[in-house]
Amino acid sequence: MELLIALSIGVLTGCGVYLVLRARTFPVVLGLTLLSYGVNLFLFATGRLVIGQPPVIGLASGHADPLPQALVLTAIVIGFAMTAFVIMLSLRARAELGNDHVDGRHTGSQP
Repeated sequence: MELLIALSIGVLTGCGVYLVLRARTFPVVLGLTLLSYGVNLFLFATGRLVIGQPPVIGLASGHADPLPQALVLTAIVIGFAMTAFVIMLSLRARAELGNDHVDGRHTGSQP
């Protein structure tokens, strides 16, 4: 199970970094989203991977750490707001510049 989680985090992070380095805005937005998913999965995995344990200390013999769960919930909200902001920013840049390159260059024959 730990190997699957580690591979998932690695694939999400690797694909996210690859997409962030693209020259168009839509792949950059997808890359940032994949990076945030990778970070969320990493934060969730830091709380020890246990199945069927309550998040609060009670009558059970063990418990799951509730702090990573709270961090992931907060990161989901922040990630959604960041994605919405970046999409609106890229739409505004597309409307003003006439293209969707990250650095603002034109793709035509003009330099």
